[in-house]
Amino acid sequence: MDITAIVNLTRRRWTLAILAAMAVGVSGRQAPLIAATGAPRSGFLDSLEHMIATGLLERNAGHGHPLRPEYRLTAAGTLAARMAAKTFAEVPDAGARKLLQKTWSLPILVTARRPVFFGQIRSALHPITDRALSETVKPMQEIGWLTREVDAASRPPRAIYEAVDQGMGIAECWNGPVSLG
Repeated sequence: MDITAIVNLTRRRWTLAILAAMAVGVSGRQAPLIAATGAPRSGFLDSLEHMIATGLLERNAGHGHPLRPEYRLTAAGTLAARMAAKTFAEVPDAGARKLLQKTWSLPILVTARRPVFFGQIRSALHPITDRALSETVKPMQEIGWLTREVDAASRPPRAIYEAVDQGMGIAECWNGPVSLG
């Protein structure tokens, strides 16, 4: 998946959780999705609108019967939902899932599948600020998703980041082709 598409996908906090829930069979209705994700209503609705705008989700025109879903995944949404479900399967710990739901966590991990410098991550994730990047990288290092090594041979010395272990597993879930609007 293109890094720009991943950045667009993770722009809203609950998008991954909603996609993962729908991939494992949670009905496309608000109440079951809110219960499955634990999302607050306002954040949930923002994420739904974002998913509709990006072409992952559509309103069900046949909605009205109590058993019909209000929302359904599009073709691109179905592929992204499978990837989100694989990602959540990689991260069973609730605390780690909170870190995964931060806007920049997934894009940073995908960018760091190979060793990269701080500036390379910042360039790949163009709208990210230095502060947002630093504040996202630190907890991912602490949890063991990223390693940071200093290249002492370069002048000035530069930090090299790479996804490892569970972080690499998360990043590898996003190799498939999905294009978002």
